[in-house]
Amino acid sequence: MSSDYDQWLNFAKQLAQDAGNLIIEARETAMFDCNYKLHHELVTSTDIAVDAFICEKITATFPHHKILSEESFPELDVDNLIEDVPVWVIDPIDGTVNFAHGHHHVVVSIGLFIGSVRILGVVYAPFLAECYSALRGRGAYCNDKKLAVSGATTLRNALVATGFPYQKTSLPSLIERLSRVLHACQDVRRNGSAALDLCWVAAGRLDAYYETVKPWDMAAGALIAEEAGAQLGYFSAPQAAWPEAVNGEGLLVSTPDLYDDLKALL
Repeated sequence: MSSDYDQWLNFAKQLAQDAGNLIIEARETAMFDCNYKLHHELVTSTDIAVDAFICEKITATFPHHKILSEESFPELDVDNLIEDVPVWVIDPIDGTVNFAHGHHHVVVSIGLFIGSVRILGVVYAPFLAECYSALRGRGAYCNDKKLAVSGATTLRNALVATGFPYQKTSLPSLIERLSRVLHACQDVRRNGSAALDLCWVAAGRLDAYYETVKPWDMAAGALIAEEAGAQLGYFSAPQAAWPEAVNGEGLLVSTPDLYDDLKALL
């Protein structure tokens, strides 16, 4: 099975970079349309096209694998999920708002899990030319350079990232939580891509990250952060029915020495 994992990782890295080239081309030619799903969540024609491209490649290469993707396959029959069937978890563009506004914090995120175990993660940032990757038990890398978390030990000196939902109904409790963190840490960043925030914790550019996100936002980045030495858990008990490997509800990821203090604060 280890040889399968290596094959899957190499496939995912190449696929993410090919998808990233499509994103760059769409940005450079301005050949994309902007629309909204659920009345408020931005989605571009490039999201749809890249999602279809990735899913078609996976289906053609691994016809017996399953896919959970933000645009093409946003649902998964969790109750009937076979434990030994690999599931690819895809976010074609994590950071769609950034993409549409010309920002660089834009990534392709491709993860794979089996049962309750994250197997691999690839996060490619085309405008930064950075490819983050991890295979369970093998460490985390950016452009083949091994990553390690910052080692921050004091919350007061920590740089913490988070994000805000499209839905505004939860803002009061979210802002209260943010205020506690901001008063306790060095500063807060909101970069607009959960997957990249997780990779930046892995790379030591951030000391911690917390947010409630969907499976496709965190499946790849969570493993990358873990393999770089981060501690991963939840600041609130997840209520969603997603498998544990891709449940991003109340997600908290940080250097090990910050985790307990940050969880208590949140």
